[in-house]
Amino acid sequence: MEIEERKLGDVELDGLLEAAFQELVRRYGGEGRSVVQEGARYLVASIDGQGVGCGALQPSKDPAIGELKRMFVAPEFRGRGIASAVLTALEELAAAAGYSTIRLATGVRQPEAIGLYERHGYRLTQPFGKYVGDELARCYQNAL
Repeated sequence: MEIEERKLGDVELDGLLEAAFQELVRRYGGEGRSVVQEGARYLVASIDGQGVGCGALQPSKDPAIGELKRMFVAPEFRGRGIASAVLTALEELAAAAGYSTIRLATGVRQPEAIGLYERHGYRLTQPFGKYVGDELARCYQNAL
């Protein structure tokens, strides 16, 4: 497996992001896409030259906190450690960028994601941003 940074407009990255959105629509309905901030950095995991997973790291209002977004692995490639590898690479990217903490939001209808983050030491935290008052959201953070 290879993990590399890609930019929006990359065909594989854009395809993975669209597949991630479609999965969220199936699980939660079509409320719309959450905004990824300017300055976000995207990673794509590839196997044999095929993009199979992705994730992003974006800045937050607090310069010590980076936020994870767009974590996704194509269903046919799940269970192979790809999400863990992308998460670890994003944590390394965050540490290199000077963040001391990473936070993220996921949802109650994504038990696989909740399990991944908890296995990696992420703990529930107070909802932030648009997730305040959202009964379906679960917010996590982890110190780097």
